[in-house]
Amino acid sequence: MTAVALTIAGSDPSGGAGLQADLKTFHQHGVYGMSVVTLLTVQNTQTVSQVHIQAPALVRDQLDAVWSDIPPAAAKTGALGNAAVIEVIAQRAAGFNFPLVIDPVMISKHGARLIEEQATEVLIRQLLPCATLITPNLHEAAALSNRSVDGLAAMAEAARAIADLGVRNVLVKGGHLQGDAVDVLLADGHIFPFHSPRLTTPHTHGTGCVYSAAITARLAHGETLVDAVRAAKQFVTDAIRTPPGLGRGWGPTNLFATPPGLGSGLDL
Repeated sequence: MTAVALTIAGSDPSGGAGLQADLKTFHQHGVYGMSVVTLLTVQNTQTVSQVHIQAPALVRDQLDAVWSDIPPAAAKTGALGNAAVIEVIAQRAAGFNFPLVIDPVMISKHGARLIEEQATEVLIRQLLPCATLITPNLHEAAALSNRSVDGLAAMAEAARAIADLGVRNVLVKGGHLQGDAVDVLLADGHIFPFHSPRLTTPHTHGTGCVYSAAITARLAHGETLVDAVRAAKQFVTDAIRTPPGLGRGWGPTNLFATPPGLGSGLDL
């Protein structure tokens, strides 16, 4: 059987982030990718000039169409836009019998808001309890935990505070800290740090999308959460290290990077 994964996310026409990056990452991991479009953006590596959120009923109908015909083995969310869209996704996610990874995208690399401020409470109350894993960066972790997140100890504390909101597992990404790029995973009550060297480069557009998509793809193949995060961390680090050099702003990562071998036995 071919592994199948679903992304529920916004569109980036420049291809480095959003559902386009998710689908490329799925494909690179040997996963058949499907997508539900939550919002459309007008953006490139330099700017985001427009954000248009899809009608909640259209998001719901897309989700029902793909889920009823080709059930995924794992799914992820990205930029969701507003409370009404989050509500319809949460209603369906409550019935998911496969892992759901939530990338709580709030602000783009360019500083554009991709979720309405009042929607955060709906995200916390309705969608987070449906998640297998949530993957906030430092800014998002601070917003969700209502505390400053400025170091490893604070990242672990924030992860525990977010878990108290009803999430089983939390990955706080430390890409904006000084020193090594260290992420902190809280899984089943245990803290797992993941280290990689810091790479100074402008080519980091879509890294959060790629990271969460790689985790989702590996969960679709049946890997454990800790193994999936560890390998996805390596994949996104390699993608940042070998960028294609496209664009005149925050360029995309290398989505042709080779994923680490999958524990399920698939040789990539």
